[in-house]
Amino acid sequence: EEARCPNVFECWGERTATFMILGDICTRRCGFCAVKTGAPGPVDPREPDSLAEAVERMELAHAVITSVTRDDLPDGGAAHFAAVIRAVRERRPGCAVEVLTPDFRGAPEALGILLEAVPDVFAHNIETVPRLYRTVRPGSVYRHSLSLLSRARQLGAPVTKSGFMLGLGEERREIGEILSGLREARVDIVTIGQYLRPTGGHLPVSRFVTPAEFEEIRREALPLGFRHVEAGPLVRSSYRASRHLQGTPGEAQTPQGKGGEP
Repeated sequence: EEARCPNVFECWGERTATFMILGDICTRRCGFCAVKTGAPGPVDPREPDSLAEAVERMELAHAVITSVTRDDLPDGGAAHFAAVIRAVRERRPGCAVEVLTPDFRGAPEALGILLEAVPDVFAHNIETVPRLYRTVRPGSVYRHSLSLLSRARQLGAPVTKSGFMLGLGEERREIGEILSGLREARVDIVTIGQYLRPTGGHLPVSRFVTPAEFEEIRREALPLGFRHVEAGPLVRSSYRASRHLQGTPGEAQTPQGKGGEP
């Protein structure tokens, strides 16, 4: 709800939900994001248990845990992520747990701390092409994000995932380059969606990509070796997340209609 995702009801209908932990204030100011920025408050030590209770009461089959960026914390919030994963596993053992993390810049041990809790999916979004990082993701570094995904596989993440947006000013050639980079980092799943401007104060949309072009990009990406590619105007990071752990590698569908409905 806070991320203004267009697919919430479809996901909730499949017993999938995304939770944002570590507060609602981010230490960075990305040009595309609707989350508030500023000085975050203290971490709530009760959050892992309360979130796990919500997962249990909602009888979820797949929980996605994401967060604001917390550059103010020594480990970037990694230990808190791990505590949430363990709490969910204890309260709802059959629920798959996917984490969508920040880049943990300046916290070299963070990734290992988080992966000790063994999430079913480790995700970190690349968001856009390298040329646009200074505008779209100030404070972030493309190569660092790519390295984080690569190290996650090296440290034993069973499935890795990333995503990016179109409509921020990227060129078609650059799309192919980041897809190749993600596969070199051994990323299994990629999501590709249309950037939609949250408010008038955010970055403008450079163009609206047609469903046909999304499908072309999906078909170009699959031969690179991705397990799944979700591509479409309303695709978001956790869209159909539970399906990515099922079925035959390479299967994917593209949402075309309002609210992400096929």
